[in-house]
Amino acid sequence: MNNQVDLLLINGVIDTLHKEHPHVTSLAVKAGKVHSFGLHAEAAAGPDTTVIDLDGAYVMPGLLDVHNHHMLAGQMDLFELNEAPTKSLDELLSAVSEYAERLAPDRWIVGGSWGSGLLSELNSAEALARFDAATGGRPALLKDDSKHNRWANSRALELAGIDDGTPDPEGGQIMRDASGRATGVLIEAGGVLVEQTLARLQPLSTQDLARAAARGIEILHSYGITGFQDAAASLQLLQALKALDDSGGLFAWVVTSMQANDFIFGTTPLGEGIIAHRDESRSEHHRPDFIKIFLDGVPPAGTAAFIEPYLSGVGFPECHCGGTTMPAAELEHWLMSTAERGISAKIHCTGDASVRLVLDTVAKVRAAGYHQPKYHIAHGQFVHEQDIPRFAELDVTADISPSLWFPGVIPDAIATVLPAERASKMQPNRSLLDAGARIAGGSDWPVSVSPNAWEGIYGLVTRRDPTGQFPGTLWPEQAITLAEAISIYTTNSAQAIGLDDVTGSLAPGKSADFIVLSDNPHEIDLEKIPHITTRQTWFAGRKVFDAEASARAASGPRGSATLRA
Repeated sequence: MNNQVDLLLINGVIDTLHKEHPHVTSLAVKAGKVHSFGLHAEAAAGPDTTVIDLDGAYVMPGLLDVHNHHMLAGQMDLFELNEAPTKSLDELLSAVSEYAERLAPDRWIVGGSWGSGLLSELNSAEALARFDAATGGRPALLKDDSKHNRWANSRALELAGIDDGTPDPEGGQIMRDASGRATGVLIEAGGVLVEQTLARLQPLSTQDLARAAARGIEILHSYGITGFQDAAASLQLLQALKALDDSGGLFAWVVTSMQANDFIFGTTPLGEGIIAHRDESRSEHHRPDFIKIFLDGVPPAGTAAFIEPYLSGVGFPECHCGGTTMPAAELEHWLMSTAERGISAKIHCTGDASVRLVLDTVAKVRAAGYHQPKYHIAHGQFVHEQDIPRFAELDVTADISPSLWFPGVIPDAIATVLPAERASKMQPNRSLLDAGARIAGGSDWPVSVSPNAWEGIYGLVTRRDPTGQFPGTLWPEQAITLAEAISIYTTNSAQAIGLDDVTGSLAPGKSADFIVLSDNPHEIDLEKIPHITTRQTWFAGRKVFDAEASARAASGPRGSATLRA
């Protein structure tokens, strides 16, 4: 019976997203890969085959996330303060005070997040004094909802050597009040000195980073995600993922984007210093195949690069359009030099001017004969109408994170700095798809509160906030269909990050990555889509998450299993 399969699923509603066998009721797995479907699958079972009766449950390929920061999310869960960005300043400082009481006097308070809309309120001596009081003398560094900006207390500023006279670093700002006093609000690269001080005084070991990465992946599994792209990877993360995979503990397909530049995290080394170790960090489940370039910042801070100016009278210079982090020639150097080595690129762009610069540069790369490298415009909330067709023409993927643009904290903050007509025209997804572009789905978690793809899918289809906290719709004409939205988190994403050879659909020979859901998304009311939950997640034929088992572990034995093995 050496030819028998290891696992057999029967009596299910299984959407494979495989063109030859799109809908099946049974599926067999052998050696971690999809073996066969239907009668062929059932005929391949033997006495040692594990048989799971799905009892009519809905199964689909594991979801993919092309843009997250899983290790940072794991760090937040294990080691940091983790608050919602919707909290007021009073609520945030109360949470900081409670958290501080549990720490030793010399331990840093790290985490967040604070909402972008609080920026002006934080930029005062009074707010800094309240922050200092809440931390009880401990150094503290809190990130905003975009994770681009920081708020440091007086002790953290002192340790980093920042005072009222410290000049603004290139690509960043140390904000000051009307009297010229540093308030602890640090924009973009303004926070790097404090991040580097934190890394020096309270470092995380490779083991800690591997633990954080594993924890991030555990959380992703609970949302049915079996493959993803980390959107800003350090050398330390590459090494941690290699160590995790070598020890048999990496249960996801991970594509990493090696940081070429950095105005946020304080990463060292950068660029070629990481690329030099690319091959030695590659493993069965880890593919360090991209670089990451931050080409601009974020609109609320005035650091996104736009073709037309921001609003006047909101604290920016007259006719302020923002700017890119590097000139066109430097971007061209990065894309050409990496294309020569077969390395792809994910480029952070939140303004339409940075999007245009990427498209112009990719056009030169393609004209030079480099057609294999993959290029992602990450976020790309704002795209000039004339540039929409160029995504398909140049084979550039739109990497979108719906949680950052459907009605919520960040769009509200953007609406305060851009004219209403422009602020409301975010994420032209319908137009991109109609023009033949590839859209791939990301969460940007933990910038977003969770990596829940079903909330993103709901937002793509309705252009509404899935939580119901924020009313209204955002540019409803750009809504897409449910089937298109599901493809964005499966087959499209697999193509975008180069994993379509192993996952994204359930086809014979591909990894047996599948999820069992609480509901069939095609048969329930649209308003219930955000509430779909994952009952089980399987990676390479191995169960890596079970909601019932998790519930029993949390509250003790109860009930009986619905899925019968």
